[in-house]
Amino acid sequence: MQAINKHLTGFQCIRCRAIHPVADYPEGCPSCLADGHPASVVPVYDETVPPAFGGGGRGMQRFAHRLPYISFPCLGEGDTPLVELPALAHELGLGRLSIKLESANPTGSHKDRMSAQFVARAKDRGGPGVIAASSGNAGASLAAYAAAAGLRCVIVTTPAISPPWRRAIEMAGAEIIYTEDSLERWAIVRRKVREEGYASATNYLDPPVGSDAYGVEGYKSLGYELAEDEATAEVDAVFVPTARGDLLWGIYRGLADAVAEGKRSSLPRLIAVEPFPRLKEVLAGQDLRMHFPGKSLLVSIGGATVTYQSYLAVTESRGTAVSVPQDQALADQQTLARNGLYLELSAAASLTGLRQAIQRPGETIRSAVLIGTSHGYKESS
Repeated sequence: MQAINKHLTGFQCIRCRAIHPVADYPEGCPSCLADGHPASVVPVYDETVPPAFGGGGRGMQRFAHRLPYISFPCLGEGDTPLVELPALAHELGLGRLSIKLESANPTGSHKDRMSAQFVARAKDRGGPGVIAASSGNAGASLAAYAAAAGLRCVIVTTPAISPPWRRAIEMAGAEIIYTEDSLERWAIVRRKVREEGYASATNYLDPPVGSDAYGVEGYKSLGYELAEDEATAEVDAVFVPTARGDLLWGIYRGLADAVAEGKRSSLPRLIAVEPFPRLKEVLAGQDLRMHFPGKSLLVSIGGATVTYQSYLAVTESRGTAVSVPQDQALADQQTLARNGLYLELSAAASLTGLRQAIQRPGETIRSAVLIGTSHGYKESS
């Protein structure tokens, strides 16, 4: 069912650059955590690791030699379609606009790329099961992959979870724990990890780090797919719906590998799309460990916190963050639906983010990719 990559040699902190042995780091770099600056760690591979491109197989399996686990529970994740949007490109004055439909993954979202690698690690390490705090997509995905691997799964959520997501989680056999407060979810997950030995797919620190390092590495495959597609090989900007930046960071990692291997000449600008100013405030000088509260219907990218990994992804790619008005996101959800693509509101916000970006003084975007993180059939209203 699972086999670890023989080229994996350890993990490196993305902030202090310290190298740690192959192990589990649910709270990120121990040194940075002790220093009061929580930061994620990333897998490190030896010099004999094969190139990212040119491998065999299908979907994420094509890139298994550059992931922590070369064998992992597979439900058909990856190789999602890239759809051209010529009418919208013309309307916005772009030469080219396309959308990467992560809604085509097995459970309907990008989260499947993370779940495949995370569940492989959880199965390998043993323990009572896996757990996640989720408003929907991560919970449905983890429940499905845990079921495929024969692992117990617990999802901690709030009563506001959409019924289609709740039913998907329950149908997969996962246990649901309800809390009234989003931050209370983190406390339950933290206790389950520290006291009972559960493997957590999602962060539970405040201030946070990214999600499980094995799982987040799965998102590199999306960056690889963008780099190898002729339509997006040299795109100017990629718009990524963002909460704590797991997907944003994974895309950055994949595209950075593509540049290092000569598959791309340079990194595209990564634009984090958020429901209210968070990362935007950090880029303007605020401490990323602060809380940036706000309310929005864009629940999949909600929350008041920022991670170092999201900050690093946008700064290293010369990107930025844009906050999107809820009403405009609702309008863009309908616009995309009338172009044949019914996406979750948080996914449709990528188009709203593009609109915001091209209105910025001095901004030049000729071609762009939107990341369509999830379809709209999971939403109840």
